[in-house]
Amino acid sequence: MENLKLRLLSNFVIVFLLLAFGWWSILLYTKNKDAFIAKSNYLQIVLAAKGDIANRIEFEKTVDFKELESNYKRQEWMILGEALFFILSLVIGIYIINRGYNREMIAAQERRNFLLSITHELKSPISSIRLVLETFLKRDLEKNQINQLSGTALEETERLTTLVEDLLLAAKMENHYEPVLESVDAVDLIDQLVKRLQAKFPKAHFSFRHDGQIPHIMADKTGLTSITLNLLENAIKYSPAPAKIEVAANQNGSFLLLDFLDQGYGITEKEKKKIFRKFYRTGSEDTRSTKGTGLGLYIVKEIVEAHQGKITIQDNQPRGSIFKIKLPLKDE
Repeated sequence: MENLKLRLLSNFVIVFLLLAFGWWSILLYTKNKDAFIAKSNYLQIVLAAKGDIANRIEFEKTVDFKELESNYKRQEWMILGEALFFILSLVIGIYIINRGYNREMIAAQERRNFLLSITHELKSPISSIRLVLETFLKRDLEKNQINQLSGTALEETERLTTLVEDLLLAAKMENHYEPVLESVDAVDLIDQLVKRLQAKFPKAHFSFRHDGQIPHIMADKTGLTSITLNLLENAIKYSPAPAKIEVAANQNGSFLLLDFLDQGYGITEKEKKKIFRKFYRTGSEDTRSTKGTGLGLYIVKEIVEAHQGKITIQDNQPRGSIFKIKLPLKDE
C-alpha cells in the first residue's frame, strides 16, 4: 500500500511538471510573439516619422525589420527546442524510473519467493529428520522399520546437502565463478548421473544416447555434474508421472553438444526469457506445489557461460522442452 501511494504521488508530480512546463512554454512563446509585434510596430512608427518608409510593405523590406524578424524566429526556435528537449528528457527520465521501479518490484517479489521457498525447503527435511529421531527415541522398532526410517532420514539429509551446495555455489557465482578445468569423460560422467537418478526415481524413464568417439572435455567436473543433475531433476519435477527424459551427447567440430529432452509441461515464450534469472520461479510461492529455490537454472547458465559455452531452450514435440548446451572441447 505504501509503495502504491508513493507511485501515485510520483506520477502526480510528473504530470504536474509536464503540464506546468507546457503552460510556461506556451506562455513564453506568446510573450515572445507579442514582443515582436510591439517592437515591429514601434520600429515602423520610428521609420515612418523619419520619412524612410511610406507603408507596411516598404517597412517589411527594410534591413531593420528583417533583423528584428530574424531575432524573433531564432528565439522562437530556441523556445521550441528547449521545450522539446525538456519534455524528451522528462519522458526518458520517467521511462528509466519506471523501468527501475518495475525491476525492483520484480526483484523484491523474487526475493520474497526465495525466502518462502528456502524456508519450506529447510523446514520440511528438518521436520522429517526430527520425526525420525523422535520415533527412534520413543518406540522400539524392528530392524526393517529402522532401515526404512533411516533411509528416509538419509534422503532428507541429502536434500539438505544439495540445498546448501546450491546456495554456496550461487554465492560463488556472485564473486565471478572460475571453473577448475580438468580432463573429464563427459559421456561416462553423464551415464553415471543418469543411472544414479534412475535409481533415485525408479518410476521415471531415462535414456542416454551419444556418439561413441567423443573425446574428453576440459571442464570443471563439479560444474558439469551440477549442470546435468539440475536439468534432469528439473525435467522430473515439471513432468507428469511417469517422466520421460532423454539425454543426447554429440560432437560437432570442436564443440560438445548436450541435449536434455523432456515430455513435460513446456515453457512459454515469456517464461523462456526469465527462467535463468536468479531466484526466478514460475507462479506464486504461496500456491506452488513443486520444490525448489529458483537457483538451479541460474547456476546452470552461469556454469555454462563460465566455460565459454551457450545454453538455449526449444520446444519439444509433441510437448515439453529441450535444453541445448554447447561447450568448447578445449585442448588438454
